[in-house]
Amino acid sequence: MPSRISRRIDAITESATLAVDAKAKALRAAGRPVIGFGAGEPDFPTPEHIVEAAIAAARDPRNHKYSPTAGLPELREAIAAKTRRDSGFEVRPTQVLVTNGGKQAVYEAFATIVDVGDEVLLPTPYWTTYPEAIKLAGGVVVEVPTDENGGYRATVEDLEARRTARTKALLFCSPSNPTGAVYPPEQVEAIGRWAAEHGIWVVTDEIYEHLVYADAVFTSMPVVVPELAETCIVLNGVAKTYAMTGWRVGWLIGPDDVVAAATNLQSHLTSNVANVAQRAALAAVSGDLDAVARMRAAFDRRRQTMVRMLREIPGVVCPEPTGAFYAYPSVKALLGRTIRGRRPTSSAELAELLLEEAEVAVVPGEAFGTPGYLRLSYALGDDDLVEGITRISKVLAEAE
Repeated sequence: MPSRISRRIDAITESATLAVDAKAKALRAAGRPVIGFGAGEPDFPTPEHIVEAAIAAARDPRNHKYSPTAGLPELREAIAAKTRRDSGFEVRPTQVLVTNGGKQAVYEAFATIVDVGDEVLLPTPYWTTYPEAIKLAGGVVVEVPTDENGGYRATVEDLEARRTARTKALLFCSPSNPTGAVYPPEQVEAIGRWAAEHGIWVVTDEIYEHLVYADAVFTSMPVVVPELAETCIVLNGVAKTYAMTGWRVGWLIGPDDVVAAATNLQSHLTSNVANVAQRAALAAVSGDLDAVARMRAAFDRRRQTMVRMLREIPGVVCPEPTGAFYAYPSVKALLGRTIRGRRPTSSAELAELLLEEAEVAVVPGEAFGTPGYLRLSYALGDDDLVEGITRISKVLAEAE
């Protein structure tokens, strides 16, 4: 009997990060004191001036009607100005497409430039949505492995070793989800020049641009490699910077023909992003970065606490993340050992054990293409963070 679901859709895996977060919330609703390290979202409320802008927008009849698919003209202009201010990348408003969150921007970028059979280089570990968006576009995912020994950063040599005549694009993410790795400027430039030399598109995700710590510096690839601009798509949004994950406003920046084509696609998918959310985003990107600085300071404090506590657990190897709000420790040394009568042989099984025995939710490395690791977000309250890592430590200390 033929499958009721198309092969293309049936091949998609559920977002593991959202699944873990949903399970943690369900257990808490059932009365269990579960602490969740799974969700990649700030625990802060959206800044008040942004909320007030949305309230005013909801009362304005202009926002009760359809608006241009590519986004409100004033928001596209503000995003272009914000991009120039924050990264130094000079773009015109016509090069901006406002999308329903960053995920839609990811999907539309690959759907617009990738044909069936085109290969896309994807460094691992990767955010769970990247390979699914590539496959939905008909592309072939070519994984480029990285690990903690190289700071979870792919080199030009790593990329060149996997380049073929069918290589169409590279997905680049710095600061990185899930590792928190930040590529230094000289490495960003080297990768950009390599891509330009070989005519390879770069889809670069800059959603965590403002979340860098210590000596790390965010670098926008088309800024340091201007000749790449005609074969580069920049993805971004308000979710992480302004604590607006639920507002669902992202954007895609690219050459005019790519943006026009992606806009045409979006006109059939969703039409415009909700006008009230766009007005809120306009207030966000047009305002100062004071609230962002306060949130970053809190994330930095939590980052240091999490790394210190994880490094104290025998068998856990935790590189220092210098961006985003994740730690990505290796737990390979704990696999196959007996913990409370169980012998987890994969990071997925270890994550399940921690949920049941420590009542702590983490995301296993399998979700990011690299078994043997766990992703923990430090975008949660200081007390919960300490309590959660303490619970993990107590359980893992029993490993035999």
